[in-house]
Amino acid sequence: MENSHSRSSGITEEPQAHSISIETSQNDILEARLREAEENAKNQSQTPKIQKVIFYLREQDDFHKNYEPKVVSLGPIHHGKPNYHLGEKYKLRLTNAFIKGSGKSMQDLYKKIKEKINELRTCFEEEVTEDYDDEALTSILLVGGCAILQYLYCATKNRFKELNIKTDSVAFGQQDLFLLENQLPYCLLTLLMSSSVKEKELRNSIETYIDWHVNVPEDQQSNWLSWRHCPRSKPQQAKSEKEDSHDEEQTQAQSEKEKSHNEPQQAQSAKEESHDEEKPQAHTISVAQAPEPVHLLDNLRTRMLHGPKYIPDGTVSKINQNIQNVQEYWQSYRNVQELKTAGIHLKRGKNCYLSEIKFTKQFLFRGQLHLPPIVVDDSTRPKFLNLIAYERCLDFENDFGVTSYISFLDSLIDEANDVKMLRKAQILHNFLGSDEEVAKLFNEIGNDLVPNIEIYRDVRSQIQKHYRSKWMTWIAQVFHDHFSSPWTFIAFFGVLLALALTITQTWYAVNSPQDPAITSAKT
Repeated sequence: MENSHSRSSGITEEPQAHSISIETSQNDILEARLREAEENAKNQSQTPKIQKVIFYLREQDDFHKNYEPKVVSLGPIHHGKPNYHLGEKYKLRLTNAFIKGSGKSMQDLYKKIKEKINELRTCFEEEVTEDYDDEALTSILLVGGCAILQYLYCATKNRFKELNIKTDSVAFGQQDLFLLENQLPYCLLTLLMSSSVKEKELRNSIETYIDWHVNVPEDQQSNWLSWRHCPRSKPQQAKSEKEDSHDEEQTQAQSEKEKSHNEPQQAQSAKEESHDEEKPQAHTISVAQAPEPVHLLDNLRTRMLHGPKYIPDGTVSKINQNIQNVQEYWQSYRNVQELKTAGIHLKRGKNCYLSEIKFTKQFLFRGQLHLPPIVVDDSTRPKFLNLIAYERCLDFENDFGVTSYISFLDSLIDEANDVKMLRKAQILHNFLGSDEEVAKLFNEIGNDLVPNIEIYRDVRSQIQKHYRSKWMTWIAQVFHDHFSSPWTFIAFFGVLLALALTITQTWYAVNSPQDPAITSAKT
C-alpha cells in the first residue's frame, strides 16, 4: 500500500512541478516584455522615423494607387522592384548629372555617406533597412539623394530636356517625391548639398519647389498650371539659355580643376562664385531660420501649415483637453450652401497657409469665412493622403494640422454646388475635372479622420454661433431668396422710395398750413 501510495504521489507531483515551471517561464517572459516596452517608451526618438504606411491604411482598396510610387523608388522600402526599372534609369541619369555638377567624384560622395551610415540608418524603422548591409544602403542613399536634388534643380531651371527625361515621367515623378514610403532623410540631402559647389542653388531649388506646391498665384492660372505640372522656371526666376550654358561651363571647369589638382581652396572659391551668380528665389525661406525637416514630406507639411496661428508644440495629448462647451463646437450646418443661406460668405485668404482660416463679422447679419486658396489636380489625393499617413505615424507627435484642415474642408463640401461656390470665390482652383469629382475627392479623403478639435475651434464656434442666431438667419434668408439679384434690390428700393414719397405727399396734403385769405373767404 505504501509503495502504491508513493507511486501515485510521484505521478501527481511531476505534472505539478512542470506546471509551476511553465508558469514561472511565462511570467519571466511577460516581465521581460514589459521592461522592454518601458525602455522603448523612454528611448523613443522625438523625430519620427521613415517607415511604411500604418497597417490599417494599407488595407484600403486603392492603397497602391495613393501610397506607392508610380515611376521611381527613392529609398529602401521599394528598392529593386521590377516595375520601377525605367525609373531606375532616370535616377541614374539624374545622379550622374548631380555628381558632374557638384565638383566632387562619386567616390568622394560615397565615402561621405558611408561615414554617416549608422546615423542615417537610425532615420529609418529597423525593419525597413534590415535586409541591406552598409554598402548596399550607402549605394541606395547616394543614388536616391543625388537624384532628388538634381530633379528639384532641373525642375526649377527647366533642364529636363538636357537629360532626355520625358514630360510624363517628370509629372509622375513629382508625385513620387511626396510619398511617405519614398522619403529619404533630410540630413542626407543636407550632406550632399554641402558637398556640392552649387549648395546655395540646390537649397533654393528645394524651397522654390516646395513653394510651388504651397502658394497659389492670384492671376495667370493657366501659366501657373503649366509649370506646376511640367515643372519649369517661373518667368521672373528663369535665366536665359546663354546664362545657363555659361553657368554649366563654369561648374564643369571647376569640377575638372578639383579632380586634377584636388585643391580645396579652389573648390571653395568656385562655390562662392556660384553663390554670387544666383540670386535667392522668390518666397525662399532661410534654412537657418527653422529647424531642419525630417524629410521632404515633412518640409511640405510644415510649409503648408506655417503661419502666425500655427501650433508648433501641439501634441496628441492636447487634443482632448480644454473642451468646455460641446454645444458651441457641435456643427449643425452641412455645407457651403447652408452657410450662404445663413448670411456667411466665402472670401479668399491673403496667403496659402492651411492654418490661416478665420471668421469675421460684417454689418448686421453678414459674416465672412476666410479660406486659403487651394489647387486640386491629379496630385492632390496622393499628396494629402500621404501627409495624413505621416501624421498618423505612431512615433510622430504632432497636432494633426493637415488632417484637421481636410476634415474642416470636408465639412464645407457636400456636393458639386459647394465646389462651384468655392471656385467662384477663387478659393478652389479645379484642374482635376468636374465639380462632382472634386466633391467626391474630399468626401473620400475626409472619411474616418480624427481631427484635432482645438485647431479651427474658434472659427467653428463663431460660425455655429452665427448659424444659430435666428434673426440673422431669417434676414439673410429673406435677402437670399428675394434680393439675390441687384436688379431685384434696385426695384425693391424704388418701390420703397415711391411709397415713402407717397406717404410724405399725403401727410403734407393733410397737415399743411392753409392760406389765411382762403380761410377768411370761407368764413
